[in-house]
Amino acid sequence: MADNDWPDLAGHLSDGVHRLPVRIYYEDTDFSGAVYHASYVRILERGRTDFLRVVGIGHRELAAAGLNFALHRLDVTFHRPAAIDDVVIVETTPGEVTAARALVGQRILHGETVLVEAAVTVVLVSPDGRARRFPPAIRDTLLARRKPVG
Repeated sequence: MADNDWPDLAGHLSDGVHRLPVRIYYEDTDFSGAVYHASYVRILERGRTDFLRVVGIGHRELAAAGLNFALHRLDVTFHRPAAIDDVVIVETTPGEVTAARALVGQRILHGETVLVEAAVTVVLVSPDGRARRFPPAIRDTLLARRKPVG
């Protein structure tokens, strides 16, 4: 099946916010049954990746052009834990975009309860790890969807 045969698999974008449902599995938890803190980083990554997919920025195409997204900064606040079998929503909202960086705001919610908040700065890098400017099409795509993040 083609990716577009599963329209909700990558979440959806509305009101400038990308929302991705994610089920919490046993592998995401620690010995107490709560989500292990490092698992939230993977869950946030899924939200950013699927946001990019929904707006037409594909990792394969970037890699073919010799570019990859990399984290420059990750500021995470943990409010409450999620537990096994919970379905959480990852919200991703692009914020400030410069020639070489993009700030992304993210939240993980269970129902109306905010579990995690993150401010993420991403950059593009070449295969040798050097920072690169955003190509105009990518910068324009992110700018068109940005909201203040704070």
